[in-house]
Amino acid sequence: MTTQAPKRPLVFYRTGPMPCPYLDGRVERNLFTELRGGQAQNQHDQLALAGFRRSHHMVYRPACPGCNGCVPIRIPVAAFGPSRSQQRVWNRNADLRVNCGGAIANYEQYNLFFRYQRARHAGSEMAAMSFSDFRAMIEESMVETELMSLRHPDGTLLGACLIDVLSTGLSAVYSYFEPAADRRSLGTYSVLRLVQEARARALDHVYLGYWIEDCAKMTYKSRFRSIQHLSSNGWTDASLPGKGTPVDEPTIA
Repeated sequence: MTTQAPKRPLVFYRTGPMPCPYLDGRVERNLFTELRGGQAQNQHDQLALAGFRRSHHMVYRPACPGCNGCVPIRIPVAAFGPSRSQQRVWNRNADLRVNCGGAIANYEQYNLFFRYQRARHAGSEMAAMSFSDFRAMIEESMVETELMSLRHPDGTLLGACLIDVLSTGLSAVYSYFEPAADRRSLGTYSVLRLVQEARARALDHVYLGYWIEDCAKMTYKSRFRSIQHLSSNGWTDASLPGKGTPVDEPTIA
């Protein structure tokens, strides 16, 4: 008779205090744990429902003293409909070739990532990432992960989005785009493509990470209709508490 090894409970840790990368003058601390072996996919599914995000083989959620600014959000794809401006973005990018494939790093992807970081986030830790660091970000995953690529009709890589595949949704981990292609609003288009991809796979949600009311880089998320956020009452359809000036070129966080 074959017996299965008992499932080990997850052990959670808390990071030490660090300067918040989103809100000046605030302190950041995260609750995190490690995804493990054959249990990793199910663990990730459950923790995503609780607002956790993945980075490499770890999942984390902000647990900052005196601050609840990071609000987990997701799009219920059955209820979603694009706004007029989002429909224009969709039409503007109808010529792009979109492919979801294995999460494999190469220098074409890294060079685009490097240009994006230098143009949008110069001075950040990510702007200094080597190819080895980038490959670890893309390939170190204990769960089902894909890389969605956006290409010009001539084959030029214009954008990419690292995606985790959950049992009921797609989770956007990180995205980067060609800085010279601002007019295409590839950040918005990437989210719209994820909604379409989730529908095609009969999945219920697209997880967009955290929304932060006082962070300009996050306010674009309030443009998407029917968005849900996680509160002490669970996932709710209630409107986000504030809407700043939208940004069409998001970085998923």
